[in-house]
Amino acid sequence: MVTSSAAPLRGTPVVPGVAFGPASLVRAEVSPAAIARFNGRSYADADAALAAYDAATQAVADGFVRKAEAASGAAAQVLTASAGLARDKGLRGAVRKHLRSDVDVLAAVRAGVDQFVTIFTGMGGLMAERVTDLQNIERRIVAQLVGEPEPGVGVPEEPCVLVAEDLAPADTAGLDPRLVLALVTERGGPTSHTAIIARQLGIPCVVGVAGAMKIPGGTSLLVDGVAGTIETDPDPTSTAERVSADAAARTALASWSGPGATADGVPVKILANVADGESARAARAAPVQGVGLFRTELSFLNRQDEPSVEEQAQIYGEVLSAFGADVHSAFGDEQYVVVRTLDAGSDKPVAFATHEGEENPALGVRGLRLSFGNPGLLDRQLEGIAAAAAATGTETWVMAPMVATVAEAKEFADKVHALGLKAGVMVEVPSAALLAHRMLEVVDFLSIGTNDLTQYTMAADRMATDLAHLTDPWQPAVLQLIAITAEAGRQAGKPVGVCGEAAADPLLACVLVGMGITSLSMAAAAVRPVGAQLAAASMDECEDAAEAALSAADPAAARDAVRALLR
Repeated sequence: MVTSSAAPLRGTPVVPGVAFGPASLVRAEVSPAAIARFNGRSYADADAALAAYDAATQAVADGFVRKAEAASGAAAQVLTASAGLARDKGLRGAVRKHLRSDVDVLAAVRAGVDQFVTIFTGMGGLMAERVTDLQNIERRIVAQLVGEPEPGVGVPEEPCVLVAEDLAPADTAGLDPRLVLALVTERGGPTSHTAIIARQLGIPCVVGVAGAMKIPGGTSLLVDGVAGTIETDPDPTSTAERVSADAAARTALASWSGPGATADGVPVKILANVADGESARAARAAPVQGVGLFRTELSFLNRQDEPSVEEQAQIYGEVLSAFGADVHSAFGDEQYVVVRTLDAGSDKPVAFATHEGEENPALGVRGLRLSFGNPGLLDRQLEGIAAAAAATGTETWVMAPMVATVAEAKEFADKVHALGLKAGVMVEVPSAALLAHRMLEVVDFLSIGTNDLTQYTMAADRMATDLAHLTDPWQPAVLQLIAITAEAGRQAGKPVGVCGEAAADPLLACVLVGMGITSLSMAAAAVRPVGAQLAAASMDECEDAAEAALSAADPAAARDAVRALLR
């Protein structure tokens, strides 16, 4: 039994904010009674059992699609990916194989899913993230088969703190911030689907909290999404003061209108991460100076064939036109859009581009590496981007993901420059950070993808709960690589931005700017908190914060030191 005398539980903070409310525990399992009532062997033969499976998976996929249509941004993307996973032909083939020896469809579904869980877990890296999604899909299919409502997060009857072992994308994407005051999970890391969608929704969130599911339902919880602490049955007076202060701070943040700058006027570009025309138009309503990351591959996840250059130009044009020369903005001609070429592979398979059967796809042929054996794939995409830039009049920068060598950077930059556009590369591989000064001899800018840079630097799967402390972008080794890259940009007089999830952390944003980062790109929901935090700190304070973070022993100490400096 957790009591008020218990020490606070600790985890990895991913969305700032202070929230207080009763714990509502999520146990997303199909009722054992419903499974017991189901006669899984009642089908005439394997074909009939497979037909029931097909009907169940179609119902599950249709449910994901409906939710995706009602969502936007990251939520819509992960729901669409879940729909594709539910309909996956490989999974169906595994289920069909098991049905040949036993027409118990529930056993066949379990065996088929277990087969792919083993494969994904063995791959490690980003593929392991899909295990949670796959297990959630299994529970939903089973529910459809036994005639029970699909499990997951229901609509709370009163505002609460949602506590779960983990949350599937379909659950997180449907959360109502008015009723879900905060999220606490035992599993997951700072770049998990739960964390990414929580950022988009603006719900305070702490992940990787050991022992969270031992909290009795209804227990009063105080969640601090900055410190990463969960207090049980806290003192009512101090709790009310902290929640009130946080609410006042959020109200103040909402009034920030840009442009990005420190308290003493040093400019910092605040940009948006987008996936398509809809998300770009939504981002335009925020006080941003353009797009720092246009994830082009997300437009093609469900495509079996490569779009033509003309079709690609139309798709890219929808995003570019949202920030075109004729778009009225308070920031005028300071706007630009950074387009990332296909970052397909690993956890983002694109049928017409990616390789299958790699033992470790996170370290395999992904991103720019896809063009090594298929240069036309990149050439046609660049032609489409150039055509869209010409048609919209938008200042367009183009960057390549997963660049590891200076030679790769130069070859890419030469192609982009030949089309009259600015060229840059993503700093995700540690070698790119260590060679940043040489990279900047051949490209016009760098953009740091902190999600992959952290994973590769710390050799830690971002979905491994036991290693969540290693996949924290506040890790000193990761910050050191960012500092090296930023300093290279300062010496070269060229821009260096951050477009990974780290840019959405207001405290860390100040640290990054103090290192010399010139732009920060994030989900639109994070723009005002980050912009307001920067506006409250001078450049000297940001530099002091950077020094404190770099000299800290671990992420928790770094956060505490920076919080104390910027308070």
